[in-house]
Amino acid sequence: MQPKRTKYDTNPLDENVADRAKDSFATHADAETIQLGGETTQIAGDTARAMPENEAPTQLIQDKVASYPSVFVPPKQERPPVYESPKLRSPLIYQPPPAPPPNIYQPPPLPIKPGSNTVVGLNIPERWAKLLPYIPGYIGAIAAVVELLLVPRSEVNTRFHAAQGLALQIVILVISGAFTFLTLISGSSFVHGVFRFAAFIFLIVSMIRAFKGKPHHIAPLDAPRTWLEEKIKPKK
Repeated sequence: MQPKRTKYDTNPLDENVADRAKDSFATHADAETIQLGGETTQIAGDTARAMPENEAPTQLIQDKVASYPSVFVPPKQERPPVYESPKLRSPLIYQPPPAPPPNIYQPPPLPIKPGSNTVVGLNIPERWAKLLPYIPGYIGAIAAVVELLLVPRSEVNTRFHAAQGLALQIVILVISGAFTFLTLISGSSFVHGVFRFAAFIFLIVSMIRAFKGKPHHIAPLDAPRTWLEEKIKPKK
């Protein structure tokens, strides 16, 4: 049977530990109190105890030491300095006063009538320049020659009608001369009169169409018209 253990049995291998602990406790409990003798030794440099009259009065800590910042109150943020660029001196340069705003509204351009522009070299409207070469008689032929001499090649329409009118006038004069010779032989001027009347009507119709700006192209006269327009060059 194992012996009963107490709280002092710290070493289970040593069975006498408990007995030795009891004996040691009894020895210290029976010993008398030893009183130490001697005077109190003063520590060097203890100026507060040596001269109590010089001791500073008690002061509150908050008078000299700042309190720690609170975690609940945010610290005051100083406003950052604002940078200002240096002021530049205005140059002594004359500046005109501001002009009024331009007129935004612009009226629509007026419609240009066909043939109303002025022909370079003649300084007359185009419709009149195209009409003159078809005037019956020598007046139309002379007007056509003048236009071919004065009007530059950039005025295509005017030079076209001038050359075509001149070619038409030459053809009418040649055919009229032939009928005049036949009249002298036959003694009858009826055919000659019909041709002159038909030529007069055709020239009047040509004048009207050219004045109104309608296309007027006489295909049988293309070859003489081109030849006359190339040979009669405008004067510079």
